[in-house]
Amino acid sequence: MSNVVVSCFTPGAVLDRAVEGLLGAGERLARALNTEHVVVAGAADDAVLQSCAKHANQVLALHDQEYGEYQPESCLAILHAACAECQPCAVLLSQDTYSQDVAARLAHRLQGCSIGDAQRIDLKDGAIQVTRGVYGGKAIAVVQANAVPAVVWLRARAYEPEPERTDTAPIESRCFLTGDSQSSMLTATKIVERHREATSGVRLEDAQVIVSGGRGLGGPEPFKALRELAHAINAQVAASRAACDSGWVPPGFQVGQTGKKVAPELYIAIAISGASQHLMGIADAKVVAAINTDAEAPIFRRCQFGIVEDWKNVVGSLTEHFKALKVS
Repeated sequence: MSNVVVSCFTPGAVLDRAVEGLLGAGERLARALNTEHVVVAGAADDAVLQSCAKHANQVLALHDQEYGEYQPESCLAILHAACAECQPCAVLLSQDTYSQDVAARLAHRLQGCSIGDAQRIDLKDGAIQVTRGVYGGKAIAVVQANAVPAVVWLRARAYEPEPERTDTAPIESRCFLTGDSQSSMLTATKIVERHREATSGVRLEDAQVIVSGGRGLGGPEPFKALRELAHAINAQVAASRAACDSGWVPPGFQVGQTGKKVAPELYIAIAISGASQHLMGIADAKVVAAINTDAEAPIFRRCQFGIVEDWKNVVGSLTEHFKALKVS
């Protein structure tokens, strides 16, 4: 039987909203295909594995050291070995850099196909179809997988989590990369150092409310005002690529096609014109509000609420208003 395999192998993996959505996508697809849902997990603690076991028919816990540390070539070999054993018709991966790094190469080794940035996965006439944004989010394409397995990485939080099952799937600990195979492996690339940027609060990908600033702020100082507003409404601060490229805020703040794709309940865009690359990053936001001096700015065609005004005349008043609401 061809299974649906979900790979959760980000170093230091945690069961956040994005991973829960990924597991949910796997469950839905497995039901549609009338097959089993297998989770391949690495670098995860027992609590994460037990949670995965509530959303699958089987969990493979990988204990290869290289898998947990993520070295590209060895991780690809391990994941290939695991998938070859499971005989999948589909392999689902997350939006993280590691998954995108191996997706196409894994599809090649499995003699399947690779599709990225999926917003939806459906089954039509027995074939897997993926809905994804193209041309910087200006259009939507439906891509059919004509080779098996379909290796697909999903946009973060594209799917809602599924309820936990009453039964718990068996968890099998495995080590696919033996000493002999490891020594014989040709390592084309190797990660020699990682730098973790200190952050406060929740990740942008998991934030419910985001206050984001753009080029129109004119420099780094105005971000102090945005932080005050964010603090008043329990939001996270983000930025456009222009603001990050100018060095006003760290690169980790960037939202957009080449930054982070977010799906908050509320996204407040301040002095952001709304280039297509930025709009692609907020395509899954539930509500968008914008403040901009240009009434013709593209952001106003995406937002539900807009104010045509200089941000300096609005942000301070908003902050004071929300602070007063907290006190009352």
